[in-house]
Amino acid sequence: MKDITLKQLRFLAETVRAGSLAGAAAQLHVTGPAIAQQIRLLERRAGMALIERGPHGQRPTEAGRILADTCARIEAEIAVCAESLGSLRSAYTGHVRVGAVSTAKYFAPHVIASFQRANPGITVSLAVGNRDHILAEVENYAIDVAIMGRPPRRLDVVAEVFGEHPYVIIAAPDHRFVGRSEVPLFEVAEETFLVREPGSGTRMHVDALFAATGKQLLVGMEIASNETIKQAVIAGLGLAMISAHTIAAEVHDGRLAVLDVEGLPIRRDWLMVRMASRSVSPATTNLWDFFVHQARAQLPKVDV
Repeated sequence: MKDITLKQLRFLAETVRAGSLAGAAAQLHVTGPAIAQQIRLLERRAGMALIERGPHGQRPTEAGRILADTCARIEAEIAVCAESLGSLRSAYTGHVRVGAVSTAKYFAPHVIASFQRANPGITVSLAVGNRDHILAEVENYAIDVAIMGRPPRRLDVVAEVFGEHPYVIIAAPDHRFVGRSEVPLFEVAEETFLVREPGSGTRMHVDALFAATGKQLLVGMEIASNETIKQAVIAGLGLAMISAHTIAAEVHDGRLAVLDVEGLPIRRDWLMVRMASRSVSPATTNLWDFFVHQARAQLPKVDV
C-alpha cells in the first residue's frame, strides 16, 4: 500500500460518487480509460477488487468503500493544512511563542495583552525564566522571540531595542543612605547585598559594578526571585541592585527607596531577540514591530 498515490484515491472516490467511470472522467476532466487505468493500479496495490458493476452503474466493494472513505479523510486533513498555512501567511492570525527573562514579567504580559486586543486572531504563549534558560530556549527554537536585556555573544541573533532598562540600588525606607545625594560607591560596597542567582542578567550587572571598586561584594543571600529580594530588602536584610521596572509599586507605596549612588543608575536597553537563521512568520513580525514601536510607553515608571 505504500505506493498508493493521492491521485489514484481521488479517481476511485470520484468514481464511487459519480457511479460510473464516465461520470468521474467528466468531473475530473480526464478520459475514462485514464481513470480505469489508475483504478486497476490501485486494485493491484490493494490486492482485491475495489469497484464492481451493478444494475445501477459501478459501486464500491467493501475494500473500495474503505479506500474512498480514507480519501475523504485525507482531503479533509489537506483542507485543514491549507487553512493553517493560510493563517501563517497572514500577519493577523497565527501563534507566537515568546520567552522573557524574569525581570520582564513586570511589563511583558501588559504589552502582550495590548497586542492581542489589537490582533485578536493571534494567540501568544509566554514563558518566563532566567537569562540562561531563555537563551537555551532561543537556541533550541522552542520560542520564536525573546525579551531580554543583552544579546548573547555566542549565538547569531537579530536584536532590536524597544526601551530603556535602568538598574538601581534599593534599600528599606529607614536605611541610613536614604536621602543622601551621590553616595560614594565604595561606601555602598561595604553594605550587605541580596543578589540574584548566577546566570541572571541582574547578577551580571551587580558583579561587574562592584568588581570596578576593587572590593569584595558582601553577599548576604542569593535569591532566585525578584519578589523575594524586594521583601528581604523591605525587611532590612540588606541592599540590592535591581531593575527599576520591578519596583514601581513598592516605591510608590513608600515600602522601598531608590538610593542616589554615584554612577547609577546603570542604563541598559530592553531588546527583542530571535535567531538569525530562523524563519519568521508574519504574525511574529507583527508582534515584534508592536514591541519595538509601542512597548516603550508601557514600561513601568520610576524616578531614577
